[in-house]
Amino acid sequence: MNLEYYRPKTIDEALALLARKEPLTLPLAGGTVVNQPGTAAQALVDLQDLGLDTYQQRGNMLELGAMLTLQRLLGLSESGELPLPGDLPLALEKEASYNLRQAASLAGTLVAADGRSPLTTAMLALDPTLTLLPGNEQVSLGDVLPLRGERLSGCLIIRVSIPSHVKLAYESVARSPADRPIVCVAVAVWPGGRVSVALGGYGRMPRLAFDGTEPGGVELAARSAYSQAGDEWAGADYRSDVAGVLAQRCLSRL
Repeated sequence: MNLEYYRPKTIDEALALLARKEPLTLPLAGGTVVNQPGTAAQALVDLQDLGLDTYQQRGNMLELGAMLTLQRLLGLSESGELPLPGDLPLALEKEASYNLRQAASLAGTLVAADGRSPLTTAMLALDPTLTLLPGNEQVSLGDVLPLRGERLSGCLIIRVSIPSHVKLAYESVARSPADRPIVCVAVAVWPGGRVSVALGGYGRMPRLAFDGTEPGGVELAARSAYSQAGDEWAGADYRSDVAGVLAQRCLSRL
């Protein structure tokens, strides 16, 4: 049950509230997760007055405010105002319905994501940097995802930075076009030849299957990463085969 609600006007106020050990205090972004039944939060800190919904391009990086909604990002991309790389708009669209995209924030989606999140899979391939307060600390999404609860306790994500000069392809297989993926693959290619492959559709978070400069190993890496990825949605052999096919398909498009 949510017993306390705060709407601070400054980041310092928000950080002071989030640093408390008791009661359990969580940030409230879009509310698509913490308002669900069963959430253990006893106090919520509403972030909407903190000005965390800005965006800018700085060199080859896009600096995206943590509170930008998924639909706002998609709209900015469609208008040409914000040049999101490759298939990232497609992953945004696949992440949630229009109504949920209107509320869900970028950082909140990444923090709450399970393994079947299209957006988090695509972002993981892009190797984004999260800026955390206090300390203005820069951490990669890949380092945060496995230990989100412990790593982000008392912290506030203020910005997500992604490269704009990277090519990105996203492919998925699902029971229907509107369903969450059984397998999804995102492949990012940097101008210098770096290639990264992220897999989604299984487990508690997407996983990075490949990060190197030898694209010939992409298909095998994707198959191996999902060789044990069986659950009630699909068998491991099926996921392994599809992951390899989709990874190679993404790479060929780039």
